[in-house]
Amino acid sequence: MNNMSLFLKAFSFRKLVPFFSRFLLKHFRKPKIFYKNLTISQFGFQKFQFLAQRSDLEDHFMIFNVESALLKSSSLFPYFMLVAFEAGSLLRAFILFVSYPFIRICSENFGLKIMVMVCFFGLKKESFRAGSAVLPKFFLENVGMESFEVLKRGKKKVAVSNLPQVMVESFLRDYLNIDFVFGRELKVFGGYFLGLMEDKREFDAFEVGKITSDLIGVSSFKKSFDSQWFSYCKEIYLVGEGDRMHWNQLPRNLYPKPLIFHDGRLAFRPSFLATLSMFMWLPVGCILSIIRSFTALSLPYNIAIPIVAFTGVQLRLKNVPKRRFEANLENNKTQAGLLYVTNHRTLLDPLMISYGLKTPLTAVTYSLSRMSEILSPIKTVRLARDRNQDAMLMKKMLSQGDLVVCPEGTTCRESYLLRFSSLFSQLAGDIDHYILPVAMDSHVSMFYGTTAGGYKCLDPLFFLMNPQPTYTLQFLHKVRGVAANSDHAEKSKFDVANSIQNEIAKVLGFTCTTLTRKDKYLILAGNEGIVQDGNTR
Repeated sequence: MNNMSLFLKAFSFRKLVPFFSRFLLKHFRKPKIFYKNLTISQFGFQKFQFLAQRSDLEDHFMIFNVESALLKSSSLFPYFMLVAFEAGSLLRAFILFVSYPFIRICSENFGLKIMVMVCFFGLKKESFRAGSAVLPKFFLENVGMESFEVLKRGKKKVAVSNLPQVMVESFLRDYLNIDFVFGRELKVFGGYFLGLMEDKREFDAFEVGKITSDLIGVSSFKKSFDSQWFSYCKEIYLVGEGDRMHWNQLPRNLYPKPLIFHDGRLAFRPSFLATLSMFMWLPVGCILSIIRSFTALSLPYNIAIPIVAFTGVQLRLKNVPKRRFEANLENNKTQAGLLYVTNHRTLLDPLMISYGLKTPLTAVTYSLSRMSEILSPIKTVRLARDRNQDAMLMKKMLSQGDLVVCPEGTTCRESYLLRFSSLFSQLAGDIDHYILPVAMDSHVSMFYGTTAGGYKCLDPLFFLMNPQPTYTLQFLHKVRGVAANSDHAEKSKFDVANSIQNEIAKVLGFTCTTLTRKDKYLILAGNEGIVQDGNTR
């Protein structure tokens, strides 16, 4: 009994309070602004607003902290969730999600280490492409316009970040034209990330160029000034939380490089609450996707369309043409098939045209996985990419009915059109066919129905998992193709292809480009998009 009394006395509440107080103060006290070898007299501090008023920034190096001086929101959770979900798995994303409340009560540095461990441990370094294919879109949408307009005026821009280098380098170099990027390196063993960060990199003046007294630093009140970086600054401008709250999002037309391609399944910024909503919706979305797919595959148009619409799928049609038309040919009168030419948004494009017209069509594809061909509810025909052979095949199929072709050869999520192949505009032989352009757009709120590095056969399921996926189809005026034996056929077919591309872009408000399918896959997946085991297209 006496021993028990002594034990309780030793661990009484009164003695536990100081212990926990010291523990909490150790982990949550504000970081020291300067290291011991620095003094306040070394710097000239000013508010960020005064930096924008200077007219001599073109003569100065600008060094800034990415998280505190460029981004509107300082929350790092969405970017790590994207890495966990897109580069890892659903399980890894769920582990990060349930760990986040604990991460919030940890110190900033310790919480960062936990997120790095959860998201990167075990990932293969060679195949990690989320930093260049997924994250730039979400980083760009969080850039403050007022901050970037000032920073870009510097002679040289030097970005410093506490995030791993593989997460921020592509976003800063490729899209914002930042000259030098210094993030945290990740430890690697046997080609796999260990989930641990190397010590902060030493500042190498020769790596940045000759550093003189014209270096200007930009950071925030809450960030500690690393002596290795900001000790070279004669002036430091501080960004307050109030400044960032009033920053506007950098408009897309002000991106130094347009964001045309990006990958990944998540179509929303995965904040903690948004991620919670996603996990709550997933079971419902999976069931809904199966119901929608089964209905579309097994029931007639007149029955399937109202049921699918009742589940939330929206199909908006404009200028729907007649199903077939009579064409007078030189030698005889026959019923010629229509060649529907459309821009490419998802694998469901031909199916949506078929449902909009309530008639079966044949989809002509440049490349499609075998699994997608098996699951397709409409007939698909694969082109051989041989001009004469493909022209003869299309001529044969047109004599049997209507065709749908997507001359871009791959999907594009953003408001851009890739280069149209001219193959569709010219058919071999003397058949006189019509081309009917279709301007198509789609909208999702949770999951993208396209991927460059994932499993293409799952694209329709992800699209149908959205609460309210939307398709808009606008049928344009018919145009004639170019006969193979006509004068100047080679030049005319390119004119027809470019004309249709421009017309579709004009209707949708999109921008035409000369980029191709090959360009897309080299940027997003590091390959040329060759179909292998049904994984890519």
